[in-house]
Amino acid sequence: MLSDKLLAILACPLCKGDLEYDRVNEKLICHQCRLRFSIEDDIPIMLINEAEKF
Repeated sequence: MLSDKLLAILACPLCKGDLEYDRVNEKLICHQCRLRFSIEDDIPIMLINEAEKF
């Protein structure tokens, strides 16, 4: 689980907008870019080319 301090400073690497933390599916979601970033071993994978589009 990601800490609140880390969540407060993370932003979408594409638009620099806010991210929503989906705790159930372990994803960070940018609604503006329509991208989901995975979290592996409590480390957010913030690479645009590895994000899932929705």
